[in-house]
Amino acid sequence: MTTETLTDTARMAGRPREFEIEAALDKAIVVFSEQGYHATSIADLKDAMGLTAGSLYKAFKDKKAIFLAAFDRYKQVRNAALAEAISVGGNGRDRMRLALHHYANSAHGELGRRGCLVVGAAVELALFDLETDQRVKLSQARIEGLFENLVREGQTDGSISDRTDPELTAQFFYAVIQGMRIAGKAGQGQERAIATVETALKILD
Repeated sequence: MTTETLTDTARMAGRPREFEIEAALDKAIVVFSEQGYHATSIADLKDAMGLTAGSLYKAFKDKKAIFLAAFDRYKQVRNAALAEAISVGGNGRDRMRLALHHYANSAHGELGRRGCLVVGAAVELALFDLETDQRVKLSQARIEGLFENLVREGQTDGSISDRTDPELTAQFFYAVIQGMRIAGKAGQGQERAIATVETALKILD
């Protein structure tokens, strides 16, 4: 038996492969987003993730470890999708509009009802769990940093008013997108989400 075969056999008997873990975490994200952390059981996760109990505990210490890994995976996927969405913008204002519309598209319909894992983490865990709190704060800082940079970019290229305060505007837009995600959980429609974005963008005039 070759070394490669031995390695493959060990993987099959032990920790799931990386691509299997990512696929499993994508399913865990759905469960945590829809049900929340406290209402989600290990049995729920095992069934959704398609892993045996043995494989689950080889990959993760406990439910919190699954949640933190799911959170990190969620941010990885969402950050990449956001970067792609704004990449086609011609100037700072266009890129800001694309960013806000990206969030609006997740704040209605099935995705809206599913909810945002960051919002759920902030509400359920951030006050009591340091690791979750750090992740939520880092997520906020990164998004606000992006928004602030887009405002400054727009001011440089002339698409955003020089009267606009970049830092305060970034904080405002962060509050807007989080509010939209909560409204999405409550079942808001696409028209309302888009109207919210277009109204918020007027602050850039």
